[in-house]
Amino acid sequence: MGTGAGLRQVGYFDCAGGGQVVVVGDIAYIGHMQSPHGTSVVDVRDPKNCRELATIAMPPGTHSHKVRVANGLMLVNHELNGADTRAVPSDFKGGIGIYDVSTPAKPTEVARWNTHGKGVHRFDFDGRHAYLSATLQGYVGTIVLIMDLQDPARPKEVGRWWTPGQWTAGGEQPTWSKDAHRCHHPLRLGNRLYTSYWLAGFVILDIEDMAKPKFVSGLDWSPPFSCPTHTALPLPFPVNGRRYLVVADEDVVRGEQDVAAGMWTVDITDERHPAVLGSFQVEGIEGRPHPTMTSCHQPCEKVMGTEIPFAWFAQGLRIIDVKNPHAPREVAHYLPDPPAGTDRVSSNDVTIDDRGLIYLIDRRRGLSILERL
Repeated sequence: MGTGAGLRQVGYFDCAGGGQVVVVGDIAYIGHMQSPHGTSVVDVRDPKNCRELATIAMPPGTHSHKVRVANGLMLVNHELNGADTRAVPSDFKGGIGIYDVSTPAKPTEVARWNTHGKGVHRFDFDGRHAYLSATLQGYVGTIVLIMDLQDPARPKEVGRWWTPGQWTAGGEQPTWSKDAHRCHHPLRLGNRLYTSYWLAGFVILDIEDMAKPKFVSGLDWSPPFSCPTHTALPLPFPVNGRRYLVVADEDVVRGEQDVAAGMWTVDITDERHPAVLGSFQVEGIEGRPHPTMTSCHQPCEKVMGTEIPFAWFAQGLRIIDVKNPHAPREVAHYLPDPPAGTDRVSSNDVTIDDRGLIYLIDRRRGLSILERL
């Protein structure tokens, strides 16, 4: 049943490892890390007796590990899986799959939108527009791509943005190695996209005119810190009259002696001059070597207050209160038991439902359902 403080497990769904989980009403949608598992649709009305309603498969060498649902539509990513060495079918195209899930037990494919190269990694979806990190011909690494899904059967590109140096077909030359500077995860709030850019930190984009996204500002702390920026999550309310981002670095791309990834609070009241105010790390991680994927990964993107649930890889679920942005503090935690056949947990994503139940997906196996005490 795992161990922790301030949290209790109320349910568990045994499933293949997942990259993302979202819950709409009584239904959980899980994007899986490795094929043949693509997307699972699960009834979580009774957390003690979760029921699988439907599954969508993916071919070898690919995955569909991210999922979003809004207005009866489900979007999933289609991407080459670099961790899967099996041969990819010659007809596979990366991109996104669009499904009608008005009847969750019977997801119906509406359309596929295909891109060039590896495909789509992460994305946001507001029910009308999708904000993708996508590989496109002529660019190095993923860029920001905005798609209009007003007619889901005919998705249309409406805008794109990239950091100077990515558009090699246009004569630009990157000043970084390979695809170190690339769009990882756009998140929309109002007329802004808060976009993590891997080893280039994060950028804030003005999308008042979606056809012409404009750079507002950015912040990059790599170097001196070696871990890439995974998510820039805007708080949808002020704290003490000021506006903040909660920024997560991902605990990868580092040596065992390097500083492990953590969380930052960034003041964006003056959005043209973002300023780091505070940081958080799980106690006991610093000061000794750790393999990668020990520390920070991903916050819950459904913000319900100043207590932010975090998937903290081998440290399980951490709930971090940012009501004092200068000094974020842990107020609860839960460490699931390692999945069978593994040596430690790998908590990859977390979300919360309208009942306040918390869903923690392990990238190797299993979905834990928890409640705050």
